[in-house]
Amino acid sequence: MRNTEAPGPAEGGWRGEVAFLRRTLIVAGVVILLLLAWTVRHALLMGFAALLVAVLLRMLADPLRERLGVPGGWSVAAACLVVALPIALALWLAGSEMREQLGLLLEQLPEAAETLEREFGLPIPGAGEADPGSLLDASVFGTVAGRIASFALATVDALAGLVIVVVGGIYFAGDPATYRRGLARLLPRAQQALGEEALAASGNALRLWLTGQLMAMAVVGTLTGLGTWAIGLPAPLALGLLAGLANIVPLLGAFIGAVPGVLLAINLGWETLAWTVALYLAVQQLEGNVLTPMVGERMVSIPPGLLLISLVAAGAALGIGGVLLAAPLTVVMVVLVSKLYVQETLGKPVEVPGEKAGEDRG
Repeated sequence: MRNTEAPGPAEGGWRGEVAFLRRTLIVAGVVILLLLAWTVRHALLMGFAALLVAVLLRMLADPLRERLGVPGGWSVAAACLVVALPIALALWLAGSEMREQLGLLLEQLPEAAETLEREFGLPIPGAGEADPGSLLDASVFGTVAGRIASFALATVDALAGLVIVVVGGIYFAGDPATYRRGLARLLPRAQQALGEEALAASGNALRLWLTGQLMAMAVVGTLTGLGTWAIGLPAPLALGLLAGLANIVPLLGAFIGAVPGVLLAINLGWETLAWTVALYLAVQQLEGNVLTPMVGERMVSIPPGLLLISLVAAGAALGIGGVLLAAPLTVVMVVLVSKLYVQETLGKPVEVPGEKAGEDRG
């Protein structure tokens, strides 16, 4: 006959100790994993940047694969050419002019800062003329040499990081399903399918966000370049490029991109300064009140308050890289929280960004 007797006190105590030990080991493993992630947070940030590169390449490769039947690897290679050739052509056609304008901008910005300090009494570090005699001081030479060396090391690090991000993005774009399944396998077996769905929705949401962001950057850069050219500011091409690139920083990008133009306008009189401020305000209002809501209806819209908190938190934890990637990081966090917690854990109906786009594509 089958023994239906309850386990004795010794056996029950042994099982309880094993269960307690298992829970303790799981908690310790999670803590160690979080500490390891914090230690390599900058490497993880570079991996996320590579993921954005992969999303951009897949945006171009998927239509080639779906509509023209180009194989996966060849479609990614074609997407790389589609991205690289216009950049190389633009640098070849406008590279010399861009270098001249950037050089002119860098030459005139110190003078503009000096004028701002003189007219308004604002203390600006580095403004003002240096004492020629102090240039002969050995400590000055040492300071200058140290700054040059630091700048050179930072440039090398930035270039190396850029290469890693681009190469990693190409690998990710070549076979994204493999990496998505690999991440999902870190979850318990019963949750792997759900985790893979959440990761797929995150990729679709990043695709939508990147599409809207590129559109906004192009519009802001074009309008700023044309406006500063019409006003008569020097280096309008460089000013438009800086304004467009600065727009990647959520909320603060418009103000950061306006600083060079406003500083240059100070040297050209009050009327030019007024026109310049009006131009940047008009572009900022157009982007914030017209373009972003219009694009957000079809793309991914994140509440400004959440973006501001994410910007501060990412900047404090991850530095300048976190500031630049605060918006896409927020997009991914919104998708994961909406899908895994609100929808699945709480059981509340909620629209997950990127999920409907994935169904439309699938």
